[in-house]
Amino acid sequence: MIHYRAGKNGICFAFSLRGSVLPKACLTAVPGALIAMLLHWFRTVYDFQAEMQAGALGVTILGGFWFIFGFLIVFRSQQAYSRWWEGGTLLMKLRGEWFNAFSNTLAFLDSGSDRKQEVLKFEHTLVRLYSLLYGSAIMQISEGGEKAFQFMDVDGMDVASLEYMKSAKDKPEIVLQWIQRLVYEAHESKVITAAPPLVARVFNQLGRGIVVLNDAKKINALPIPFPLAQMILMMLFLHWLITAVLVAASVDSFYWCGFISFTVVFSFWSIHLIGEELEQPFGDDANDLPIREMQREMNTSLREMLDMRARYPPRFEFNSGQHMMLRTNTVDIVSHVEMMYEASIYASESMATRKSTEDAASHMDSRTSGVAAGLPPAGGTL
Repeated sequence: MIHYRAGKNGICFAFSLRGSVLPKACLTAVPGALIAMLLHWFRTVYDFQAEMQAGALGVTILGGFWFIFGFLIVFRSQQAYSRWWEGGTLLMKLRGEWFNAFSNTLAFLDSGSDRKQEVLKFEHTLVRLYSLLYGSAIMQISEGGEKAFQFMDVDGMDVASLEYMKSAKDKPEIVLQWIQRLVYEAHESKVITAAPPLVARVFNQLGRGIVVLNDAKKINALPIPFPLAQMILMMLFLHWLITAVLVAASVDSFYWCGFISFTVVFSFWSIHLIGEELEQPFGDDANDLPIREMQREMNTSLREMLDMRARYPPRFEFNSGQHMMLRTNTVDIVSHVEMMYEASIYASESMATRKSTEDAASHMDSRTSGVAAGLPPAGGTL
């Protein structure tokens, strides 16, 4: 997917060719303009004016053709954009359901130190399976079945199970079953200590995610119906030819004839090509959804959740005199946290310096009092 900015003037991005349908539309519009100019030349040289006129009745009939043709072009473009938008929405929803299930599972783990190794093994097994789950889901719906996606390493997992998953028709369903069984066994062995109704939420979120995945698969498996796509393409070619003839017969200027024919054909073909670009959003084209980036972001989020600073809420030193008022501040939270962090470091260094100074002063006081009492200083004699 192309991330673009309008720029200062709001038009700079219009001249970018990456992901643009304009070059393809030109390949069709330029020959049409040349044919219109050639027909205009023949009309002028050999006086074919009368033979090329459509007449009032012909114009009325062609008006009905233009109406139906324009409606079908716009309808297909709208359907293509709806498919593209729905595909992106479903993938984000899928990520939300499965990431929330992962986060809930981590929150339910035993926090005791006596089972630390078991919990650690469960966490790292789970994070790899969730990476495999989301990646295999995206791989399944991608156009052409692309396989090169970013996964967390699965070294150490049972090779026979991975081989079975590789050959299965629906890989995400296999990984989903592994995760559900892993969570169930962890609950039975008390690695997960939450009550069963709470653990059931994890299974519900996993189940909702697989339903969302099947909705996304529908977009890839069910293209625009063939009769509709065929009819639109045939009408485009008819429009291309009729436009050249009508413009050559109606426009007196040789150059305006070519320009008008080019503009009309270019506009209709551009709209058609936009629909073709958007109707299959799960691929590697410039205008497709960034499915590889989504997988990388999922892996990053999963990895960050294993950090203890993400697993547990921050400590809060409550001061009733200061915090009961619930004051609000309008700040850039990132900059504000950086300032708090720097202030805490400065406070820690100041405290350490103060303690060192106090220890040195205390040591000097003890030596001074010892000398006053007639005791020799350390390492010396009176």
